[in-house]
Amino acid sequence: MKVIISILPALIATAVFIILVILPKYTEIKTLENKISVQENEIAKGQARAEKLSELISENERLRKRLEELKEQLPEEKEVSGLLKQVSDLGIKAGLRILLWKPEQKKTHASGIVHEIPVKVELSGSYHNLGYFFSSLTKLNRIVNISDIKLGSPKPERESALLKASITATTFSAIPEEEIAPKPGAGT
Repeated sequence: MKVIISILPALIATAVFIILVILPKYTEIKTLENKISVQENEIAKGQARAEKLSELISENERLRKRLEELKEQLPEEKEVSGLLKQVSDLGIKAGLRILLWKPEQKKTHASGIVHEIPVKVELSGSYHNLGYFFSSLTKLNRIVNISDIKLGSPKPERESALLKASITATTFSAIPEEEIAPKPGAGT
């Protein structure tokens, strides 16, 4: 009995110490370990995003450069007259006579982001000169579509036959962003 009485206060003191000090600290440690685990997962996700960031930045830069290249092919409306003069000069340089140069009303393309600017053109010259003119158009850094090609009967002239050609040369201009109408159902 003396042994039990001498040991019992030590056991009670140990039990109280365990219940009041160690168990709350143990619970707190487990809670903190869970928080650390959650934060480590967030850090890992953040590092994965950070690793992709440089890749995304370089991709963004590549896309911006591509956009600038495409903008060069699609002039602003104020630059269209210069482009059309360039097309006219190519015809003259190719040895063609320009009989008619009639710009028509611009239309909004079905995409809604560009204007189509058609020009009715009548040319006169040799078949080879006409081919040279069309070939020269492909070397422009701007978009010019040729459609409605009508060739007249060749008329002999000196060493070659003279052709009369009627075409529609269509170029495009970018619609300024402030003029682009928002599409129905687009987010606000």
